[in-house]
Amino acid sequence: MTGLKWTRITTGKISEELKTLDIHISPNTVAKLLKEMGFSLRVNQKKLSASSVPPPIRDEQFRYIAKLRKQFAEHGAMIISIDTKKKELVGWFKNQGQVWSRQPTAVNDHDFRSQAEGLAIPYGIYDVRANRGMVVVGTSSDTPEFSIDCLVDWYTKEGRWSYPHTKELLILADGGGSNRSGSYLWKYGLQQKLCDHYGLSITVCHYPPGTSKWNPIEHRLFSEISKHWAGRPLDSYETILKYLRTTTTTTGLKVTALLNEKLYEKGIKVTKEQKTSISLTSHHVQPKQNYSLHPKEITIHLQEDSCEEINGQELMPQKLSTG
Repeated sequence: MTGLKWTRITTGKISEELKTLDIHISPNTVAKLLKEMGFSLRVNQKKLSASSVPPPIRDEQFRYIAKLRKQFAEHGAMIISIDTKKKELVGWFKNQGQVWSRQPTAVNDHDFRSQAEGLAIPYGIYDVRANRGMVVVGTSSDTPEFSIDCLVDWYTKEGRWSYPHTKELLILADGGGSNRSGSYLWKYGLQQKLCDHYGLSITVCHYPPGTSKWNPIEHRLFSEISKHWAGRPLDSYETILKYLRTTTTTTGLKVTALLNEKLYEKGIKVTKEQKTSISLTSHHVQPKQNYSLHPKEITIHLQEDSCEEINGQELMPQKLSTG
């Protein structure tokens, strides 16, 4: 007798098998006896961790992220959580969920990419302190350049207006995807388009592999979006943007949404010169997952005998940001 023989067998078949042993018992009695012995039909549960990172190291990273979040919040700095939501086919395709209606909505019987208007790539930025979200819907590819442009959109449209008195930014991100920890193109984009251009000092913390569900954006923004458009076909980009912009919660969540139709090229490599131009400082705690980038500064040295005076005050050597 193999284990497989009994894993999916019905109570009726068990009853028939027992008759061959001269045990006459009804299917209902079989079900009662199985229940008494602790047996029932069960589904698989995702409890086995496949992460290559040992639990002590994961715990250390979580504690370090919590410490930095507290420090940045105390100093009034910006704290955002970022990630790319599941890509969606744009068109009359089935969207999981239920809605109140007199008749079910007819959708395509197959999810063929060729039948779609396009592909929607929702990249989210969640402001942890303000409970505000921005979702940039891309139509091309989820690349590091795309993620950087999304961050620039957030900072120019919301970040610098909500936090006018700080140039400090903490980014909480997953370890993979377009903003993965090992991507030099991602780090180079942060340096060029945010640090140097706007004079920002950026600290990035990546969650360990297999723990992205603890990234605040997952349960504060993406889950609410999924519930909001559940059961409704995402038939156009305009429909997607409207659902995003009308996502709210009782705790005051507000969401803005943009459409980015720029074409992004995959497989772009960073040159050695570009790598050396990144002003990156690794932290002592898990340096590959935690690092800071600073705007480049040019130090102007003035000779003592050539110092000028402005309004009666001597002009001293100073540092000017290139941003």
